[in-house]
Amino acid sequence: MRHFKEGIAALLLAASLTCAQGAAAQGTLRIGMTASDIPLTTGQTDQGGEGMRFMGYTVYDSLIEWDLTSADKPSVLIPGLATEWSVDAEDKTKWTLKLREGVTFHDGSPFTAADAVWNFDKLLVDTSEQYDSRQAAQGKSRIPAVASYSAVDDYTLEIITKTPDATLPYQLAWILMSSKANWEALDKDWEKVANTPSGTGPWKLEAFVPRERAELVPNEAYWDETRIPKLDKMVLIPLPEPNARAAALLSGQVDWIEAPAPDTIPAMTGNGFTISSNAYPHNWTWHLSRLEGSPWNDIRVRKAANLAIDREGMGALLGGLMVPAKGFLPPSSQWFGEPTFEVKYDPEAAKALLAEAGYSVENPLKVKALISPSGSGQMLPLPMNEYLQQSLAEVGIEVEFMVVEWNQMINLWRAGAADAAVEGAMSINFTYFIQDPFTGLIRHLSCDLIAPNGTNWGHYCDPEMQALFDEIKTTFDPEEQDKVLRKTHEKYVDDALFLMVTHDVAPRALSPKVKGFVQAQNWYQNFSSITME
Repeated sequence: MRHFKEGIAALLLAASLTCAQGAAAQGTLRIGMTASDIPLTTGQTDQGGEGMRFMGYTVYDSLIEWDLTSADKPSVLIPGLATEWSVDAEDKTKWTLKLREGVTFHDGSPFTAADAVWNFDKLLVDTSEQYDSRQAAQGKSRIPAVASYSAVDDYTLEIITKTPDATLPYQLAWILMSSKANWEALDKDWEKVANTPSGTGPWKLEAFVPRERAELVPNEAYWDETRIPKLDKMVLIPLPEPNARAAALLSGQVDWIEAPAPDTIPAMTGNGFTISSNAYPHNWTWHLSRLEGSPWNDIRVRKAANLAIDREGMGALLGGLMVPAKGFLPPSSQWFGEPTFEVKYDPEAAKALLAEAGYSVENPLKVKALISPSGSGQMLPLPMNEYLQQSLAEVGIEVEFMVVEWNQMINLWRAGAADAAVEGAMSINFTYFIQDPFTGLIRHLSCDLIAPNGTNWGHYCDPEMQALFDEIKTTFDPEEQDKVLRKTHEKYVDDALFLMVTHDVAPRALSPKVKGFVQAQNWYQNFSSITME
């Protein structure tokens, strides 16, 4: 098993050098991202969840946001640009949001309900003047419940959903507000806006060079004083290769890296660097094609693949920085339930199931999998997928990889298993943010969200599952909704609907100079409390 070890001794040497290039101004935090490029800067970001983490919830705000202040409890939704929201007691498709008064964009223009409507139009109405296909590709699928929206007055927004949908607040947390006034001042040209964007967030984008760096500075006029950044500047640097990130940290060229390679962690801790991690709602899976003719339509094959993986062995590969999967959701989830199929390592049972399906080590099932070399939440995708490839081969599943860059991977995920661009791939290695009912469960398998209409990549559609999704949406009482969510997850596991491998713990390595960071149990993080010693 290859571990992609590339010269730990060289990294240790680099850590001992005095690097003039690495000398940063006091109060500047330099972050090595896993992304290969600077995330889209105009509002709805690309580069997956990492784009939202570093260029989304920094420069922009959503109507409803996540509480990122605690490391000790799961994040919950809190007011953002909307101070409150409610569904009509008589008409469960009608929502009213009261917006925050006195908020201004970075260009000085006020935020009102009319701006919110304008931002929805830029994603959902392809005939609108401000429609932006790049942002729509990132945001449209996040709000499938929305049928219409209107400004009741300057600070009241009304949203009508297609059907009653209790998950709407979670969907709205994905939608970021950019400035109409700034777009108009820049000749209504999104390419120009990309260079001089304007949100309402706690950070302003001061400058960026594609594929090299982005520089963010505090928004001193931010509406929430507790989130005005304490740093002078935050610099984002794309470093998609794990060992390159480690070398940059150890040599002092950056102060923080996402997803450090496990083999480099001893060198980091030995030189005084901190490894920060925390449980959060995230999984690492293969999303399976359910198109006609796909071998994954056979439950025996799906269960066999899940029984073929030694997750404890993968834990050793990852330096213990993972939680072995027992289902699609982590075992600690309040929605885990009591599935009857046990996700575990049992290669003999896997071989027996494959034999029933007509396959063996001598007559292997051949499948093609889409994977990426890096990316947001992808952990260490190349060595991890090689581990799966070897494990599956040992029971009679032969895997061919199609390797594509992370942003292209996102495009292929949105395109779906039937798209010609996936070249017949029968699975896609995609990690998921599973924080809420919609993004955690519904969007992956709902019949109405089959790609390209949504992110049901595999084209799965099952009436029993759809009935559970409908029940989630129409159950507005949280405790009752939790019961339905548990039944839904039980079906995910009992039907082995994904190849369920592991859950990330979001490791990141920090220089000892970095102070005040609180790692929330969330894909996103708050950078405002950080200082540099």
